[in-house]
Amino acid sequence: MSTTWYECKVKYRKIDDSGVQKVTTEPYLIDALSYTEAETRINEEMSAYISEEFKITNIKIANFAEIHPFENSDRWFKSKVTLISYDEESGKERKSSMYLLVQANDVKEAYDNTISVMKDSVSDYTVPAISESPIMDVFPYFSNEEEQLEKAQPIVAVDPSLEEVSEEVDSVKEEILEEVNSSQGEISEEVEDI
Repeated sequence: MSTTWYECKVKYRKIDDSGVQKVTTEPYLIDALSYTEAETRINEEMSAYISEEFKITNIKIANFAEIHPFENSDRWFKSKVTLISYDEESGKERKSSMYLLVQANDVKEAYDNTISVMKDSVSDYTVPAISESPIMDVFPYFSNEEEQLEKAQPIVAVDPSLEEVSEEVDSVKEEILEEVNSSQGEISEEVEDI
């Protein structure tokens, strides 16, 4: 299943470097299945960081093809990657662009990180633009959360009479398997005779 990233803008009161409290709006990225889930998840995530009241002012689907965090980096950069393919019939070059969100400390490091992400690409590409993104933080699903969601099954109460039915089905299954095995032996003997 492909990942859908939602950009959520959160408005809250923040104390700036000079100690003055001011209202600010900051964008965050969250991995979710729908707008409703994005709103629920951003509320949960921001409640852990902001003790005061906050408001979600906007939620929209972000246009990032991939998100790549890197350790020891604190800023996010938007890298435009242009894929180049050749149309053999017309002999023309076709270009298609996508945006990656790459974590780095500066533009040069963002470029290097983009190149390292693209190193396994089978098509030719260029990196025509890299700019610092206003995204403050990214909240992906963690792998154990995804596994728990996939493994989540409804709890079914077992009726004692169903156990009896299950035993009957098992015995009928064994009888059928015995018949199939014995008939296969007869068929193979007939084939050998031919």
